Amino acid sequence: MPEILYPATGDELRRALLAAAMSKQQLEVFGGDSKRLMAGAVSGAGLRISTSALRGLLQYEPKDLTVSVEAGMTLAHLNRELARNNQMLPLDGPWSETATVGGIVAANISGHRRRLYGTARDLVIGMKFATLEGKIVETGGMVVKNVAGLDMAKMMIGSFGTLAAIVSVNFKVLPRPTAARTFLISFDDIQAAMALRDQTIRGYLNPVAVDLLNPVLAAQLSMKGYVLALLFNGNQQVIERVRREAAAWGSVRELSVEEEARFWHSLESLTPRHLEKFRDGAVVRLSCTLSACTQAMESADAACHAHAGSGVVRSWFSRPEAAARWLAQGLKRGFKGVVEYSGEGARQNLSLWPEPGGDFAIMKRIKQMFDPEGLLNRGRLYGQI
Repeated sequence: MPEILYPATGDELRRALLAAAMSKQQLEVFGGDSKRLMAGAVSGAGLRISTSALRGLLQYEPKDLTVSVEAGMTLAHLNRELARNNQMLPLDGPWSETATVGGIVAANISGHRRRLYGTARDLVIGMKFATLEGKIVETGGMVVKNVAGLDMAKMMIGSFGTLAAIVSVNFKVLPRPTAARTFLISFDDIQAAMALRDQTIRGYLNPVAVDLLNPVLAAQLSMKGYVLALLFNGNQQVIERVRREAAAWGSVRELSVEEEARFWHSLESLTPRHLEKFRDGAVVRLSCTLSACTQAMESADAACHAHAGSGVVRSWFSRPEAAARWLAQGLKRGFKGVVEYSGEGARQNLSLWPEPGGDFAIMKRIKQMFDPEGLLNRGRLYGQI
């Protein structure tokens, strides 16, 4: 097994990268290793470097709604710190209890609240990262409107550590709502569910999350039919207004605070549970227009879920060939798609990113600039970089 280093400072991380580059040693950089089954596997690494020992809270300005933390701090720990001032960083996703901030940013993880709050690209305002040249690069700052150098930070978001190693990240944070409620509405057909989706997102209520479960997934959670989940935040007056509107939605179930927490946690836990159960399992993510969500979901014969207000549709498969078929169907319809997660056995039989898209040539040029020898996290970006 390759040696694992745990640098405790940004300078130690910088020097470790430089030493590996000077000896032309292939290496893997990771955080808490919670997302090892996401994207592609790293090949040929003789050295592994974890940023999980970089856990410091560097700067926190509650009045300015900004925070700076080292890459190895877990998102759960950060949100507990922010909660002391009724603030939050709404980047939900699988393994959110153990995932590090650096890993979440490097993988561009987001969850059900992305419709209102956005993704990491909307919340990151600055970053420090270490390069194979042995440099610490600082980009952005601690001011929400500061855009100097921000594009370089955006290159790191979603790069899966193939360009550099994130040392620390600056975020804009958000106030925690004083009230929140989730409403579940069941439908016999998807058209009716999508009609309410359209009505809701075009209206004045502005839901935080608009998620849709197909009947296969709903049955796994002891529900029936197509289930539309609508999450609303605000004050108590906003929730009362939603309740009045919900009277016209049909069969509506309003979740208690405890039920709400369990419901959203169950969705976040779908992928970890699935990959634990199925060694050859895979999760396919399609990105499409809001109107095309219907077509994407109807084509899935396995458990399927949509962030129906954002155009992200996922399906969970126990066998790689079924995942490959659904992904191929989606690409044929003009959707973008990847095998987002896959078990160790499935990866050998899957093309994780069959159609990288028109900007792939630019991505390869950027990789060449940062890592001309191809030493860092080889294959991590869905087997393509």
